[in-house]
Amino acid sequence: MAHIASAPDGALTAHPWFFCGIGGSGMLPLALILKGAGAQVAGSDRSRDQGRTPEKFAWLESLGFTLFPQDGSGITSADQALVASAAVEDTVPEVVRARDLGCPRFTRAQLLARLFNAAPHGIAVGGTSGKSTVTGMIGWILTALAHDPTIMNGAVMKNFATPDAPFASARVGQGGLFVSEVDESDGSIALYRPQIAVLNNVSLDHKSLEELRELFGNFLASAAVAVLNADDPESLALAPRATATLTFGFAESATIGVVPGSVVESPTGIAATVIDRRDGGHYPLTLAVPGRHNLANALAALAAASAAGVPLADAVAALGHYAGLARRFDVVGTSPSGVTVIDDFGHNPEKVAATLATLKAHPGRVLALFQPHGYGPLRQMGAELAEVLATRLDADDRVILTDPVYFGGTVDRTQGSERIVALIKAQGGQAEHVGERAAAGERLLALARPGDRIVVMGARDDTLSAFARGLLAKLP
Repeated sequence: MAHIASAPDGALTAHPWFFCGIGGSGMLPLALILKGAGAQVAGSDRSRDQGRTPEKFAWLESLGFTLFPQDGSGITSADQALVASAAVEDTVPEVVRARDLGCPRFTRAQLLARLFNAAPHGIAVGGTSGKSTVTGMIGWILTALAHDPTIMNGAVMKNFATPDAPFASARVGQGGLFVSEVDESDGSIALYRPQIAVLNNVSLDHKSLEELRELFGNFLASAAVAVLNADDPESLALAPRATATLTFGFAESATIGVVPGSVVESPTGIAATVIDRRDGGHYPLTLAVPGRHNLANALAALAAASAAGVPLADAVAALGHYAGLARRFDVVGTSPSGVTVIDDFGHNPEKVAATLATLKAHPGRVLALFQPHGYGPLRQMGAELAEVLATRLDADDRVILTDPVYFGGTVDRTQGSERIVALIKAQGGQAEHVGERAAAGERLLALARPGDRIVVMGARDDTLSAFARGLLAKLP
């Protein structure tokens, strides 16, 4: 596989590009950024062929993207460069056709790193959880304050979503600032050379802690300034790897923190007084997204903006207008009978714990549907996930696990959700395995009563949002 860093300047727009899986959360914003730079971009997606989220692909075609079935028919010339996830099998028709024609092939991360590293000022957001939210918050601060950044996100940013751009997971700017979340799951975080490296947290997801410490340590060492979570011992332990550091968090040692006792939570937001311990400045912050984890995300974004030279008072004021991300504790609505449905991206132990903590901070029973985002991740973090689902809920709450999402391929499917349900029950939790999602939805509807909150959790499946809307529509 060619390394994108070896591509000559100007090569990005000098030839056509083809994205295999163009509708994916990591691929779509990259395709938008590349097309915004003037490149000719086409693509295919298995989800399109299967009839899932047709509105997304219709929108891409309306923007001028040429879409093909995932049968290799879109690869017609050796001049095309193929962008495909490292996880895409060599037997996928586009990969076979590109190899036969001699097309260069790049991973998503290699292309993103080339774009990111070419920008005059790069802010990279890493960590196991919160990357998309912190990236969206930093991007919004910089946009609101007229710095015109380019933003690469893995989620739709509500501040930039419009009827003409419903899937706004990227923003193409001209200001020389590039803000991007960067992924550690495939090791590609090593490709980036940021001026500012933000590390939210270090915990289990796709890799062992030993691997994560090495990857994140190198990430911090590559930057001029590291922005670190003072509440996360694993992150703080990597501080010696950084050239310079700026910390954030609730701990009194954090440079950018909150005044003790100033936090006020509501079901739909959270407020606190931000303190800059460098000069003692106090700044009232009111967020329109709920949960202490989002307040922590806001502190990370404020610290990153400060490291980029933005006055903290201005950054705090801008964050008051941050609208959130799609599928991040996204309140779909409340039924006439008083049952609220929430759509959420929670898929690893830390994200699920944050979502459940936000729910349990307020009255009402929790009915959680969890669709694991793959058989591999479930094997890697199943025990930790089961512990969260067993210990963060009360006796009258309920958890229903469907089978893991599976769109084809050769992954080992011998261990699934049944194992996690057994682990939850062994720790005293309430859980059921209902493999088929429609049946799981019917079970939720049968359980629901006034005052309940139904939360739909999972990743790598855009149809979960439509499923959540469908549940709300069926509630009395």
